[in-house]
Amino acid sequence: MTEPRPAASANGAGERRLPAVLVVDDEADLRELLSLTLGRLGLDVDAAESVGSARQLLARNRYALCLTDMRLPDGTGIELVREVAARGDTPIAVITAYGSTENAVAALKAGAFDYLPKPVDLDQLRLLVRSALARPPAGGAPPQQRSRGIDRLRGEAPAMRQLRAMIERLAHSMAPVAIYGESGSGKELVARAIHDASARRLMPFVAVNCGAIPETLMEAEFFGYRKGAFTGAERDRDGFFHAAGGGTLFLDEVAELPLTMQVKLLRAIQERRVRKVGSTTEDPVDVRILSATHQDLGRLVAAGRFRQDLFYRLNVIELHVPSLRERAEDIAMLADVILDRLAQRGGGERVRLSPEALHELQSYPFPGNVRELENVLERGVALAAGRELTPVDLMLPAVESPPDPDAVEPVATFAEDVEPAADAAASALPADGVPPDLSAYLDAVETAALRAALRKTGGNRTAAAQLLGLTFRQFRYRLQRLGLK
Repeated sequence: MTEPRPAASANGAGERRLPAVLVVDDEADLRELLSLTLGRLGLDVDAAESVGSARQLLARNRYALCLTDMRLPDGTGIELVREVAARGDTPIAVITAYGSTENAVAALKAGAFDYLPKPVDLDQLRLLVRSALARPPAGGAPPQQRSRGIDRLRGEAPAMRQLRAMIERLAHSMAPVAIYGESGSGKELVARAIHDASARRLMPFVAVNCGAIPETLMEAEFFGYRKGAFTGAERDRDGFFHAAGGGTLFLDEVAELPLTMQVKLLRAIQERRVRKVGSTTEDPVDVRILSATHQDLGRLVAAGRFRQDLFYRLNVIELHVPSLRERAEDIAMLADVILDRLAQRGGGERVRLSPEALHELQSYPFPGNVRELENVLERGVALAAGRELTPVDLMLPAVESPPDPDAVEPVATFAEDVEPAADAAASALPADGVPPDLSAYLDAVETAALRAALRKTGGNRTAAAQLLGLTFRQFRYRLQRLGLK
């Protein structure tokens, strides 16, 4: 064991000139390998073979990084992780046995900055050290960074204050974060805030909508490909993992990934290496994974639609983004911000909300959350006759309870209710099958389908829209066009 060195003093006596790293492992060969590798990176290294000796060193010195094995003669690495993480001044990473997913996840949940699987890959070690040394100092990111990221999450509701505080904490870790929230609640904005407040803020933030990529292209899009790997591959191309190198890869709507791609994604996350399509070698990648979905991943795992092992990898830390209904007190402030932005964009006079219009907004449940609030106000500004928005300008639909996803029947079952109306319309056609007024005929069929959907859902228009595969806005437009109440 390296002898403890004196801690830095106020007058500089005994102060280290190089960043210091503490290596804790009971295997002498591994301690030596890590010490040599870190020394070549220009770091000062102390080594300890037990929890007890590590505690002594930590009490006397300050370290830029602590790297510990999970199994030690007098305790576990998890104990050390909890103690060091509680102090908050030193990032700590763990070395886990090969394939030990449970240990890695447990360490990250206990507060570990990151982990390294055995046998230790020296390229991954260098990437880990670089991330640790780039971390913002204890106390958070600089104010200018917070204003660009966390401060974009407006609102003083308790749920929003708690969300911003959690982002500050999560920004100092490499742990994967699963962001949950309804559509339009700002999940990508939260992911960007985590990135902007982290040590990776100067590196790329790559957002991927997993539901928008055809399954046949997924592997090539995520991992890249070599020239000639398939028809149309005329040159080498990097994938999302390479593009996000050193930064953050945000997997939006991760529940939409097909099972075959889930297997490949899990391996890339575990091994921190990817193989381009058509390549025989793997490339090391350094990315932090953030994911988001509006679905219940636990329920999808139980239904066999999402791999449990990938769920555990992505769901190390859960972060809930509150819906607009949960922070109705923020609506007035958010509306002001949006109206200011619309005025700046349009270059005209700012439109204000009437007290009655504000009351309407605060009483509306906003199933589309902040995104829907933005759409409502933008439409209102476009339609307003004066410089004040009234309830009529907002055109808010009647308040309805949000549908129970489990209660919505599949389209195949619903078709049984639409077919009789379609058959009746078809029977009214002339013998040659050509209607004298095609528009009127199609309107009659569409009217029958809309009415059948409303009957099926007890008049709940949100659920009826889902039943027909329409957005709520598309459904409402069709009701208005056909004059249906």
